[in-house]
Amino acid sequence: MQADTNRRIAGILFLGEKAMTEKELRKLKRSELLEMMIAQSKEIAALQAQLRAANEKLEERELRLQEAGSIAQAALALNHIFEDAQAAADLYLENVRRLSKQEGPDASDG
Repeated sequence: MQADTNRRIAGILFLGEKAMTEKELRKLKRSELLEMMIAQSKEIAALQAQLRAANEKLEERELRLQEAGSIAQAALALNHIFEDAQAAADLYLENVRRLSKQEGPDASDG
């Protein structure tokens, strides 16, 4: 089916950077066709290796982005915890001062 499609594309077959017409392709010997198929097979293997490497890099970048997002979320959570702790400490100090004023200077004489 795909061979029919290739034939329909103006009778030209593209092999790597070289374009061959169907007529030129039919003139080739079986050994030449086999060599072309082997060369294409090697090129396909190389392209698949490049694709795997690119996909691995993409997955690594995605993982880094996820980790960066997780770190940012953790930092925000810690920031809220520290804000809450500071508010609790401020409230505690305010209560201690208020109690100190209520007891007055006579309370320390005991």
